[in-house]
Amino acid sequence: MNITKILVPVDGSPCSRRALNLAISLAKDKDIEITGIHVIRIPMVYTNKIKKQAKINAELIIDDASSVSKKHGVPFKAKISSNGYAGKEIVQFAGDNKFDLIIMGSRGPHPIAEMFLGSVANYVVTKSKIPVMIVK
Repeated sequence: MNITKILVPVDGSPCSRRALNLAISLAKDKDIEITGIHVIRIPMVYTNKIKKQAKINAELIIDDASSVSKKHGVPFKAKISSNGYAGKEIVQFAGDNKFDLIIMGSRGPHPIAEMFLGSVANYVVTKSKIPVMIVK
């Protein structure tokens, strides 16, 4: 398997950070590009203030991931999406953009997710036609 493009979903969680660090270690000193994707989760009932804050948070998460990657000399692209369910967005984006590998955290930033494999990770593993590496 020749890897040139890795997709890393980033959500600000410790698992997400470990996934990014693993992607960086695989990409370092190789011709591999990392793309970080953050899918904004907007509650069913939201105000413009909530939507604006979610966008600001997404930009902070992506900027942090970009800084970490660039600090290690690894090319980084960013994608912020708010088009729906995170798992579906990740799988669709990975397929449409012909990524070779998805590296993602096993759980997101929500405390209840500590009990089991996160629903987003589970969806991506189940639905992706691209290899997925899960990081604990």
